Amino acid sequence: MENQENFLKFVCISDTHNKAHLLNLPKGDILIHAGDFSNTGLPEEVAKFNDFLKNSPFEAKIVVAGNHDLTFDIENYSNNLAKRFHQKLKVPIDPVETKALLKECIYLENSLANIRGYQIYGTPFTPTYHDWAFNLNIGEPLQKKWEQIPSNTDILITHGPPHQILDSCKNGQQAGCPDLRKTVLERVKPLYHIFGHIHEAAGQKKIENTNFINASSVDLKRNTTDKNIFTFQLPVRQELN
Repeated sequence: MENQENFLKFVCISDTHNKAHLLNLPKGDILIHAGDFSNTGLPEEVAKFNDFLKNSPFEAKIVVAGNHDLTFDIENYSNNLAKRFHQKLKVPIDPVETKALLKECIYLENSLANIRGYQIYGTPFTPTYHDWAFNLNIGEPLQKKWEQIPSNTDILITHGPPHQILDSCKNGQQAGCPDLRKTVLERVKPLYHIFGHIHEAAGQKKIENTNFINASSVDLKRNTTDKNIFTFQLPVRQELN
């Protein structure tokens, strides 16, 4: 058996909806959260999640937003979502200030990070569903986001799943994006693709050389379940400076 010191251990969670602190996380090197860490992106929810990250002993913590993290979709929040979801609040929320509360992680929004030699790309977008945050229509609007994913991505983090890959809803609907599936399997071909969004479809699946993980950490009633904390290991490519 190879020396564990020669490997990086990744711990994957998603869709914790204000309950990340209730999870019994295993030890690891890199924590990945694939979005929906809040219910509606309130400042107190973001601060609570940031405290969880601060108290989680990982070398790096990588986070993307999800459709429930409303304030992170700044322009859409200001023009639309604030009125729909937060109009009864006594004090209006500043989405820029709220987003800035998330400090204890590497936040990826259509962006790339190199972690110990691995190219990790994250994007929050999902197909339109009740017009929440980071929703775009399937077809050209979403395809333009997928085109931004670098072909040399080792680990891809999206909030939503690809079509027909760990995307089956309770009602039988397959909610994943067909263009994302095509992009991942035909062009990018990452080692791992981490996502969440469809709580009831949590699990793992390997297609060709890509390992897919739906890391949803709560069930449909938003009860946490430690069985849906997924881990994997990759060989160390770069030592810490």
